[in-house]
Amino acid sequence: MSQNIMNVVDSAMVGAQGPAALDAVGMSSMVSFLAQAGLMGLSEGVQATAARRHGQGASDTMAEPLNGGLFLAVLIGVPLTLLLYLAAPILYPYLRSDPAVIAEGVPYLRARLIAAVGVGMNFAFRGYFNGVNLSQIYMRSLLGMHFCNVILSYALVFGKLGAPKLGATGAGIGTAVSTYILTGIYVVMALRRARSAGFLRSLPDRATLVKMLRVSFPSMVRQSFFAGGLTALYWIVGQVGTAAGAAAQLIVTLMLIAILPGIGLGLAAASLVGQALGRNDRADAARWGWDVVKIGVVVLAVIGLPMVLFPGTLIGAFIDDPATIAVGEMPLRVIGATIFLDGIGLVLQNAMLGAGDSRRIMYVAIGLQWLLFLPAAYLAGPVLGYGLIGIWTAMAVHRILQAASFAIMWHRGKWAHVAI
Repeated sequence: MSQNIMNVVDSAMVGAQGPAALDAVGMSSMVSFLAQAGLMGLSEGVQATAARRHGQGASDTMAEPLNGGLFLAVLIGVPLTLLLYLAAPILYPYLRSDPAVIAEGVPYLRARLIAAVGVGMNFAFRGYFNGVNLSQIYMRSLLGMHFCNVILSYALVFGKLGAPKLGATGAGIGTAVSTYILTGIYVVMALRRARSAGFLRSLPDRATLVKMLRVSFPSMVRQSFFAGGLTALYWIVGQVGTAAGAAAQLIVTLMLIAILPGIGLGLAAASLVGQALGRNDRADAARWGWDVVKIGVVVLAVIGLPMVLFPGTLIGAFIDDPATIAVGEMPLRVIGATIFLDGIGLVLQNAMLGAGDSRRIMYVAIGLQWLLFLPAAYLAGPVLGYGLIGIWTAMAVHRILQAASFAIMWHRGKWAHVAI
């Protein structure tokens, strides 16, 4: 959720620079997400393992999975960041052909890539705090980080408070610095609240680390393919035009804001299911999944109403370009009308991840995205000429199938027999 809000801040501030800068931020945000997605998957292994130990009453070793997640984030993140930072100017022209977008996008992307290790570590902390019912800690920490992000990005984008005026690049730098500020806050909070649970005492033993990787690896792959799919989606949109790319950035931004409650409820379901399974109470775990789904569907249906009723107003809050607003209105209506389906898909997906059933989730999520949605989006958008409305109609069908698939999987109950 934090990453989505940071993208929103960047989009809101860069929107004043015009469609090219906004398209650059959108494309670069997706590439940055792709680079960091595998590291984000570590969170699910940390959360599932910590939640099981919490349910088993193993309070003195609950933080060992966090130690392992932090170690892996540094081990994987440092070489990955270096490689992609050097490759950014070479790869970017394959994603966007507009010289103005490339000029804005490469330095912004490089700034965001520098934060990859911090993102991986922050997600490991998130997984731990969620898994042991301390989510209020990272919520307070995120508020402090977002305050820093707004101040830094504002100063660096517009040249205020004595800072240089860097435009889109300034937004990327502000986001990267804020990410590491959050890492520092998390370390301090974990030293206060998780030292007795084994934080920084030692790495997990080999068996625990292997189990964590077994749970995390499918999630890392799924997250990478999901991010790659979003990057491919932005490439598909780019074939429609720069105005469509700017509109798509705003639509995705608004969509990611709207699904935040669904993500939060899904994370809660993951912890509650994992803890119930740690107590060996499978019936209670199953009830948690369905109960949280009911809340998620109602909440997201209400949130989707403004998108259906006032799409132009919502897009206009970010940019005043009439062409961009006109292109984005109908696709945003489609998002608003179908977003309640994420109340099913997001909650049950995270609930099964909390049970450690990450491999089957990986197969379903990757298959539906890459074998169905992306080919359909390319066919409906650039090929048949239906533009953004064709692309987002394909996304609506994708949501329906994903929600139905996860509901069937949850009902069948194989997730309850996964050993961690």
